[in-house]
Amino acid sequence: MNHLLNNIPLFDELEQDERDALTRRLNIRQFPKNAVIILDGDESDSLYIILAGKVKVFLTDDEGKEVILNYQGAGEYFGEMALLDESPRSASVITLESSKIAVLSKHDFMQCLSEHPKIAMSIIRHLTTRLRSLTDKVKNLALMNVYGRVTHTLIDLSELEGENRVVSERLTQQELANLVGASREMVTRILKDLTKGGYIDIQNKKITIKEKLPSAW
Repeated sequence: MNHLLNNIPLFDELEQDERDALTRRLNIRQFPKNAVIILDGDESDSLYIILAGKVKVFLTDDEGKEVILNYQGAGEYFGEMALLDESPRSASVITLESSKIAVLSKHDFMQCLSEHPKIAMSIIRHLTTRLRSLTDKVKNLALMNVYGRVTHTLIDLSELEGENRVVSERLTQQELANLVGASREMVTRILKDLTKGGYIDIQNKKITIKEKLPSAW
């Protein structure tokens, strides 16, 4: 239990005693698949750290249209803004598989900061990194065409496996469309053309990038 946070990047700059102080204040919870952890607009004040499993962070409008902001797995975290302000939640989070999650309340976090003020600097640095990433994503959505957003997202989600990069998330075409802010029909057409050109291979929703993706469509 004492080393629970040792592999969490958010806390990798902390000393062991500082991580231990946070660990003692964690509430470990198990969520089943398709459990809604946070709803957009909720009034809550906790940070959530994924110890095992996977979640989807998303937004929906009044008509039920969904925009996926991110997929997160073990070692990642969400809800961090609630530690710093009093505003309602700005996005919803749902589990994609059975997940083990550590919950740190704002009250316990503030108590820990009073004893270990260095923790605040670590949180601020990681929040800055996340803000830069969000800025890049907004820029891509604003300045890239649909093809550019699709290829950028595929590369961003992929990991090197052998000689090729593979998108481990088994996304439906609708989910990919929700990620890039485009219609499913347009995304389907782009994936079909990339497959025909030999740039990607799709088997059981698993996308393998076989060649460098063209810069333009």
